[in-house]
Amino acid sequence: MKKWSVDEGNCSISYTLSVAGGRWKWLILYKLFKNKVMRYGELKRNLPSITHKMLSQVLSELRNDELIERIDYAQVPPKVEYRLNERGNSLIPILELMAQWGRENRLSEILENGSNDNLM
Repeated sequence: MKKWSVDEGNCSISYTLSVAGGRWKWLILYKLFKNKVMRYGELKRNLPSITHKMLSQVLSELRNDELIERIDYAQVPPKVEYRLNERGNSLIPILELMAQWGRENRLSEILENGSNDNLM
């Protein structure tokens, strides 16, 4: 399923968002970047508010967009691991800039509103 169309012209931002857009994709990419290799259950435990259906769907989309690799082990019980591939790793600088922007802007918002929420 291609979310980007030629009707949008040659917009590189539109293309990037069609591949890596959405709340869960960035969080999964971050978890895989930090942990290198993760099993499905580990991802689910690290993202407790994601449903099993959504996690499966997003992992499938990330694989189809060639951002992650799925490693299947022929054993019982089945063992499957996920990791970033080279193309997925190329998004990490963007992810780091997003994190920096979030830290800076969240801090200013917290200071303005006087919130005592945790900054992490």
